[in-house]
Amino acid sequence: MSNNVKIACILLLFYLNFLSATPVISSGSNTQRRRTRTTVPWKQPEDNWNITDIPRSILPHLPSKSTIHTLPAPANIVYKTLDNDEKVLERLHEIKNNETARTLWSKAESDHHYSPFFDKALKLMNLKQVAFEIENSVMSKMSCTACKAGATLLQHYIKSGKSKEEIIKTIFQYCTNLQIQSSRVCEGVSSLFGNEVIYVLKRTNLGADEICSFIIGDACGDIYNPYHEWEIELPAITKPTPHELPIPKENAPSFKVLHLSDTHYDPYYAEGSNADCSEPLCCRITNGRPRHVNAAAGKWGDYRKCDMPKRTLDHMYKHIAEVHPDIDYILWTGDLPPHDIWNQTKEENLKVLKETVKQMAEVFPGIPIFPALGNHESAPVNSFPPPYVQQVDSSINWLYDALAEEWQKWLPPSVSYTIKRGAFYSVLVRPGFRIISINMNYCNNKNWWLLLNSTDPATQLQWIIYELQSAEFSNEKVHIIGHIPPGHPDCLKIWSRNYYKIIQRYESTVTAQFFGHTHFDEFEVFYDTEDISRPTNIAYIGPSVTPYYDLNPGYRIYYIDGDHDATTRLVVDHETWIMNLKEANLYDFPIYYKLYSARNAYNLKALRPTDWDEYTASLTDDQDKFDQYFKHYWKASPVRPSCDADCRKRILCDAKSGRSHDRKFFCAEVEAKLDSSNGSWRSWIYRGISFSFNALYSVTAKIPGYVMSFG
Repeated sequence: MSNNVKIACILLLFYLNFLSATPVISSGSNTQRRRTRTTVPWKQPEDNWNITDIPRSILPHLPSKSTIHTLPAPANIVYKTLDNDEKVLERLHEIKNNETARTLWSKAESDHHYSPFFDKALKLMNLKQVAFEIENSVMSKMSCTACKAGATLLQHYIKSGKSKEEIIKTIFQYCTNLQIQSSRVCEGVSSLFGNEVIYVLKRTNLGADEICSFIIGDACGDIYNPYHEWEIELPAITKPTPHELPIPKENAPSFKVLHLSDTHYDPYYAEGSNADCSEPLCCRITNGRPRHVNAAAGKWGDYRKCDMPKRTLDHMYKHIAEVHPDIDYILWTGDLPPHDIWNQTKEENLKVLKETVKQMAEVFPGIPIFPALGNHESAPVNSFPPPYVQQVDSSINWLYDALAEEWQKWLPPSVSYTIKRGAFYSVLVRPGFRIISINMNYCNNKNWWLLLNSTDPATQLQWIIYELQSAEFSNEKVHIIGHIPPGHPDCLKIWSRNYYKIIQRYESTVTAQFFGHTHFDEFEVFYDTEDISRPTNIAYIGPSVTPYYDLNPGYRIYYIDGDHDATTRLVVDHETWIMNLKEANLYDFPIYYKLYSARNAYNLKALRPTDWDEYTASLTDDQDKFDQYFKHYWKASPVRPSCDADCRKRILCDAKSGRSHDRKFFCAEVEAKLDSSNGSWRSWIYRGISFSFNALYSVTAKIPGYVMSFG
């Protein structure tokens, strides 16, 4: 999940400019600004990496299995089970029916006392709203304005000759003076991120408008940026004609797969510490004593901004090993360190990596694990320079070399080369079935290194094409795993657009995708851009292990069509399991239970892209269905917020948007239907726009050489 790590570089500088009235460079065209700005001469070194020279995984990694797992009951079977855990919970409810969990609280407003001037500035800019938007990756014009002000002022300081130390010191002073964060958070953020941001801005020719459009996306305008417009090359091989996917055979062999994501293990979590602090991460001794009993961190975790205690992680893994002893393999989609982003070091993050890998290997011995890299594994967070950055103090080799060493416990030796280059790899799991793990940090718009050159970093997308084309030749089906979903606002628009193009080309080869990052339980449907009514693929976004924040801890179980003559390698069904954190802290007894299974809860014939598309459409018409999905989306959290009409639009649009910053293309119909059902005066406008847009697209798409441009 995103965090407010760039406040020092964006918001603070807006106030610095507001307070000091420092003269900034004059406005004008982007071309004029580039001509007058002084930058450090920089040229990307040549990269002689040859995709075809690297070894490939061509021997099956898993032994032959013909296990027929017991799948969840399909939707046409009505059933109710009451296992031992539920019986225990019922008895506890009878005993303590009127008690309140220690970790439930009223969300009181902050009691900070600011100066009259700062209160005025806060009202003008609504800093809390901007911080919320940055933290949750839901950007608006307000975030855009703050970004442009900060970037402009930073570039002015660089041009005027201020040293790196002076700029970082200034950022720190205003961060503390304006009480945006505690002194230690201000110091950590300014020093950790200041070095990288200043280094990059010294070497880029982009203006503030271009930088903020790059970072924030469509909320900051679709500004043409020649430095970041590129397109991958697909091989000149005819795409196989797509055929309607069959429903997987019932009672056929299957793989049972565990999906863990966003564990965010916090080795310094302290029961009884302050869980209601003002910093990005709480529930540590350093957060001080709680002001009242409801502010104390619970024994098993907390719904507020707190990560996973070791005892809870140990308990969850033990539960999984006991309840699901028949797991065939595990998908582990990243984000291991906690959210103390101002306080992290390479050494500390490597320690968390090694501890969690050791724990997984001990709890799940002999079970293959396929990991993917999260955005929190680096220090500082989100910092993933491409391979051409080889300076000792900036190179990412320290992390990639460690990953190659730690992941070798589960992966074949042939993948070490690509892991050391870019933390991606490809493994043949079984004959005709392959898993490709990709590094989504090269689409991360908070990765400032990409401002220097975002063109297919580490040549990863071209490598994916090579792997998928080889798989197509070999008649293999492929699952893709990663961390940041390609349709999420944190994914760069141009990268996401190219990735979407790849998935569309190889829709007959890629049968499922698996991501994390959002901490929610959700999905993204992919569509044919030449016929948007035709769904082509599905990306599953697994729930987080950490409760950070307002969530119950959870994990996902998939049933994958296994080894048999008619296998589709589709996901046959999936189920989400959670621990009720409120009950765990109240009764000191963590209880895990299956929240739902997809086919049964959502009445799906199968889990094909067409089935998910039909289900998404039904959510626009049926409020009860949407309420059920919203409950699962939040993992049945007792502190989940309510969802108004705008919230419903956003969630349904997320489900239809596998391509980031392109909502007006994918969501016009959804918004029109929701506005119509709400009786809005806008409904007839939206219906007209939607009809006109789709009609125009259906005509222009058939004109040779004509390409519509989407933001």
